Amino acid sequence: MTRRDYLLIVCLALALPSAALSAAPAPVGYWLVQEGTSVVRIEESGGKLGGRIVWLKEPNYPAGDARGRTGQPKVDERNPDSAQRERKLLGLPIVWGFAPPDAKGVCEGGQVYDPRNGKTYSGTITMAGKDRLELRGYIMVSLIGRTSTWARVDPGKYGLKP
Repeated sequence: MTRRDYLLIVCLALALPSAALSAAPAPVGYWLVQEGTSVVRIEESGGKLGGRIVWLKEPNYPAGDARGRTGQPKVDERNPDSAQRERKLLGLPIVWGFAPPDAKGVCEGGQVYDPRNGKTYSGTITMAGKDRLELRGYIMVSLIGRTSTWARVDPGKYGLKP
């Protein structure tokens, strides 16, 4: 082996780990929300990240529902826009408009919709490892908000096709 070959191997060996470390994991995939009640699929489209509910632990209204909806699919009943209150929760977009992750694994510029209260918040997604993300929803400044930790899941475990 010549000295030139040796130097080339050393340079490659030093460059590869730094390149791998600089690439943050992407949040594209299937995520179980912190409460364990739903799975959200995050995808990239048009250079932005967005996600929708693809699995619900309890997708239908329970027996004895006060409004007589027993067995019917749950809907977005708390949406401030009355025209959207009949949208099914299954398939509902709840995160959108996020930029791809920067070198630190942070996705910014997006919106987060909480169907439990019908409110939309500004948001950030921070990758906390390959299989964990922290979704922060806030009003005006990120200091005033709430963070939810989601875990990456195998879609097959929930009867979903990848």
